[in-house]
Amino acid sequence: MTPILRLEELRKNYGALRVTDGVSLEVFSGECHALIGPNGAGKTTLIHQISGGLVSDSGRVMFDGHDITKLSLPQRSAAGLGRTFQITALIPQFSVLENVALSAQAKDGSSFRFFRSASAETVLNAQAMQALADFGLYDQAANLAGELSHGEQRQLELAMAIVAAPKILLLDEPMAGIGKGESMALTDTLNGLKQSTPMLLIEHDMDAVFKLADRVSVLVYGQIIATGTPEEMSQNAEARAAYLGQEAL
Repeated sequence: MTPILRLEELRKNYGALRVTDGVSLEVFSGECHALIGPNGAGKTTLIHQISGGLVSDSGRVMFDGHDITKLSLPQRSAAGLGRTFQITALIPQFSVLENVALSAQAKDGSSFRFFRSASAETVLNAQAMQALADFGLYDQAANLAGELSHGEQRQLELAMAIVAAPKILLLDEPMAGIGKGESMALTDTLNGLKQSTPMLLIEHDMDAVFKLADRVSVLVYGQIIATGTPEEMSQNAEARAAYLGQEAL
């Protein structure tokens, strides 16, 4: 099976500091591949390299059978790379519906000079409302995005990503800052989504990782030291010593 995303020996240096050091991994259709590791391991830098926010010093990014290493962030997004961020990227003074409609507008290549016109377009509205329904936010369409709870804002950010019809989602700590109940709800949402939209997940919440991930890679000092199923990683002494300490997964 050909992976939807394949990283080949990606490296990124900041002067003498090597943040990612020959990272190679694959994500296949229908799976969630989790990337775990301690703070400072290079996880977010790697996501930026994949999405095009950072130019790699060496290595290749293969996506959907094509080499996208030299493509810009907008070009990669247009090709089907979707992502969420550690900090929600919403427009808080816009309604929930307007935020999602703007993402649909961006997918269609419309100009962002006409922010307020987006939610008035019938087709965009229909797409946005369907995405909100899928993520349990249909009844909140008219509310301001800034008035949602943090967990609901995470749901909204996912709706914004999905309405753009990505071929893969890069998820950078989607559970960050939300409570256990909201985390469980978001995990259930992502579990239902991964069959249609494969994911590369960065996450510190190991309960979520165990419930979501089909495979897990452990990144330490910019290098992947182990890859396997969650169960295999729970038994991998090197992975446990590097990231989990004495705690059981």
